[in-house]
Amino acid sequence: MGSDAIHMATVLEDCIDQLVILGRIMPVAYTEKPTIAQIVNDDIAQLVESQKQLENNFDEALRQTQSGDNVASRQNDVKTATSDLRNNAAIFAWSLKQNPMATNNLEKVQEDRSFLEEVLHNTMIEIKKQGTFTSLTGAVEKEKQAKAQMEEIVVKEEESRKRVRELHRKIDEVKAEREREVKQRNEMIAHLKDQLQEMKAKTAMEGKYVKKVCDVSIAQTQKRCQLSEKATQNEIEELKAKIDEENRVNAEIESFLRTHIEKRQELLQQWIDKYENDVEAKTKELDLLKAAKAKDLERLQELTRLYAEYEQVVVEDRIEKEKVRRRMQQEAIELAACIKCQAWWRGTMVRRCLGPYKKKKKKAGGKGKVDDKGKKK
Repeated sequence: MGSDAIHMATVLEDCIDQLVILGRIMPVAYTEKPTIAQIVNDDIAQLVESQKQLENNFDEALRQTQSGDNVASRQNDVKTATSDLRNNAAIFAWSLKQNPMATNNLEKVQEDRSFLEEVLHNTMIEIKKQGTFTSLTGAVEKEKQAKAQMEEIVVKEEESRKRVRELHRKIDEVKAEREREVKQRNEMIAHLKDQLQEMKAKTAMEGKYVKKVCDVSIAQTQKRCQLSEKATQNEIEELKAKIDEENRVNAEIESFLRTHIEKRQELLQQWIDKYENDVEAKTKELDLLKAAKAKDLERLQELTRLYAEYEQVVVEDRIEKEKVRRRMQQEAIELAACIKCQAWWRGTMVRRCLGPYKKKKKKAGGKGKVDDKGKKK
């Protein structure tokens, strides 16, 4: 380990000792207010002085590290750590000035002192063993992240407060609107109450009128019912007379129907007997007809056979006549063809002056000339 590292370790050890002493002499809370004010002022002054001494020691160590690449990187890291410590100390002092008499601030000072003591102690051990101070930069980065989170929380809290103020404003507006609506509804209720009183008076008058109308209607209805009851009673009497008459007529009809049924039963018996006799007669007649049908069937079969024979003869005769007719027709056709042939041949002989139609020699003093066809001109 170089002399610079030893010097830095020595400086850090002095700072740690001062922080330990400060932690032992620093109370957490007091009950007497003048004592609290004096102690807080002294502690803050001492803490600020030690913080300045620490920064000066780090600057002195930086000025002494002037050779080598590793030394240059250490200088940059130490400058960054020093600047962060200065900023944190400034923020810490500002937070204490806001309420230095509070017990929470003293506890916060004690916690920050313990944290700084622990960080410096770890840094001193790392410098002695390895010659680096990564634990210091790590603690600074961690504090930066915590600070960023705290700032983000503060921003969110501010936004929440704005939102709460906006919601309070909206609540006030809604409350005012509801008050106006309640006022309007109260006015409407008063108006409706007035209308209700008017309607009650009007309803009472209408009720009396309706009661009188109902009484008159009931009297009229009772009168109508009495008249209707009397008419219904008369109708009942007439219906009873009609029922008696209907019963009498029904008895007479039943007596007539019984007599008529007995007569119809006798006629039915007669018709049954007649039916049986007719059936027997028709059965016999049917037997006779069946026998006659059998004879007629035999006769029909005989006639059918004769008809078939006669038909055969007729067919043969027709065939023979057809043959004769066709032969005579053929002969007539041949005769006509022969006549046509003879006529054609005769005409040819006449036209060509052949055979008996040959031209004769002219005689003197002939009567006339004869042309080729044997006609006079």
